Amino acid sequence: MSELRRIAVYCGSSNAVADGYRTAARELGRILAERGIGLVYGGGSVGLMDDVAQGALDAGGEVIGVITEQLLALEVARLDLTELHVVGGMHARKLKMSDLSDAFVALPGGYGTLDELFEAVTWTQLNIHHKPVALLDVDGYFEHLSLFLDRAHEDGFIRGPHRPLVQRHTDISQMLTALAASEIPAFGRWVAEP
Repeated sequence: MSELRRIAVYCGSSNAVADGYRTAARELGRILAERGIGLVYGGGSVGLMDDVAQGALDAGGEVIGVITEQLLALEVARLDLTELHVVGGMHARKLKMSDLSDAFVALPGGYGTLDELFEAVTWTQLNIHHKPVALLDVDGYFEHLSLFLDRAHEDGFIRGPHRPLVQRHTDISQMLTALAASEIPAFGRWVAEP
């Protein structure tokens, strides 16, 4: 089992979402804080980003935001965090969040969330890091994405050892236990499978 000191959470920045998503984000933040796991997130004060940060802060947790200069200028940063890192762009943001974290969790979100999720899992696949990645599936949000990944595996686009790199969970406690128990192998050379 690996120690989870901090988890990067990727999630949506829209306020126009159902309350169930927002409640789940606050609950995730609260449980992370209660377990002594720091939250690393995009530093925003909007959408599920704000909710997950608020849940952790309300429970006395460490909350580290990583935001770009562009988003800071748009005044969407949350300023009452344990730490706020301001970086030059999105690539630097993803790298900083990765450097600060031991695992990655995606809550429901849009293009940005999916971009961050898939970059994290691609870095695992390429041995850039050996950190687990999970989807916190709220109200079946990630069901079709999981089916898509199964199809990509069945059709040969995702190799057998790589399909389990994206875990899908509906329960926060079970997800955290699974992430801590994850053993990410160092993947071998990129050769065609027979």
